[in-house]
Amino acid sequence: MMRWIHLTLALIASPCFSDDGHEMEEFLKREYSLSKPYQGIGSASSSHWELMGDAMVTLDQVRLTPDMQSKQGAVWSRLPCHLNDWELQVHFKIHGQGKKNLNGDGMAIWYAKERMDAGPVFGNKDNFTGLGVFVDTYPNEEKYLEAQKKRYTPRSERIFPYVIAMIGNGTIGYDHERDGRPTELGGCNAMVRNLKHDTFIFIRYVRRRLTIMIDIDGQHEWRDCLDIPGVRLPQGYYFGASALTGDLSDNHDLISLKLYQLTVLRSKLEEEEEEEEIKVPSVDNVDLLKPYFTEEGMSGIAIFFTALFSMLGLFLLIVISLVVYSHWTESRKKRFY
Repeated sequence: MMRWIHLTLALIASPCFSDDGHEMEEFLKREYSLSKPYQGIGSASSSHWELMGDAMVTLDQVRLTPDMQSKQGAVWSRLPCHLNDWELQVHFKIHGQGKKNLNGDGMAIWYAKERMDAGPVFGNKDNFTGLGVFVDTYPNEEKYLEAQKKRYTPRSERIFPYVIAMIGNGTIGYDHERDGRPTELGGCNAMVRNLKHDTFIFIRYVRRRLTIMIDIDGQHEWRDCLDIPGVRLPQGYYFGASALTGDLSDNHDLISLKLYQLTVLRSKLEEEEEEEEIKVPSVDNVDLLKPYFTEEGMSGIAIFFTALFSMLGLFLLIVISLVVYSHWTESRKKRFY
């Protein structure tokens, strides 16, 4: 697995390569980054970051929510981002007293048009405009499918926590009961709760391609999570992070968020293709409404009676066939006598 090595100085660039071999240089953009000692957070107009809701700053992290019920919090950049190509490295931690599947609800990383607007989507507004990357820690969909008497297809069942990405255009809602399945671009399982080592999410947007990787095993290696071409994100949106708890809870901590500007070498044809201004987020050739469950199978009693009636029907068909054959044989004999 390729390791992505970042320099800590904003004025020094390091060469790297995209997944399709294009050479790039990356620069840390401090004005869009958030790290210890968190001096750029506050309500003053000179601050680069602003807290919302129950979020609070400690010496070691920005705690988006404490491990308490019915909390939501967020931190948002005050500066709109006008970069063509960028990558975001997010260092986070999710932990709490709840046992597996008795914790919730999760956190989100945003590149969105709207900011500081609380709501039900991991602490942010629904029908958002932009990119949301969600670390979902509670499987709401299991109860929904049970109530609808439906079940997963063999390839669609997921293990939580789970990371998914969604592109919103201001009219698409996040389906909380289905854990965002109808509108997800894709995702991967990520066992990130109550780990002793660091956990990271890597989000790269370059040449209209969205790539997400995770480093959660303590091996300092990125693991592929999602890779989608044809993603169109406008410039001038805001970076942020949010989290939400309900009846179940967790500590959702943001330790750092580092944004790197990518300088990508493009051909003349690529430059001409990307000159068109993107006004609304979209994804090329992606059907967001994917079927992912089937009708629930029959009960044991239904299967028994179905098999019984099938056998009776088969037996009756055999009897009728024998009677018809017997009459046909008898009629043939009469023709010869």
